[in-house]
Amino acid sequence: MGITLMVIGLLLVLLTLTGWYLLRWVRMRKVGGVSVALRWRPDRARSGWHLGIGRYRGEEFVWHRVWSLRTGPDRVFHRDHLEIADRRDPIGTESYAVPAGSTVLRCESDRQEPIEIAMGPGALTGFLSWLESAPPGRRVPRAS
Repeated sequence: MGITLMVIGLLLVLLTLTGWYLLRWVRMRKVGGVSVALRWRPDRARSGWHLGIGRYRGEEFVWHRVWSLRTGPDRVFHRDHLEIADRRDPIGTESYAVPAGSTVLRCESDRQEPIEIAMGPGALTGFLSWLESAPPGRRVPRAS
């Protein structure tokens, strides 16, 4: 009887976690999220890509990692501190780790470490438009 209760408890925990992930994924997609792969510390040989959902929140681009229990964003990027340093196509096996048809942007900031963001054509257009737009009276470096 003790083993049966442990198995039922484990199944309930797994079912709860699965439900949590599904609800989180649907909620993020419903509020305008786009599929984005992110890689921090791109100059390190062993840094890998992490899949997530990115969305715009005013002056911020927030990124939620797909496999995370966090309720808030995992990374937050402020528009006025982000600048595109390079643009390229995925190289070699990178094309399997990023969304289909992605372009990789190397972004640098005066406040954070360099990152690489990979996103498909539609998401890229939206990201570049968001990055280049700014309220009147404020200059932002061109992104493209």
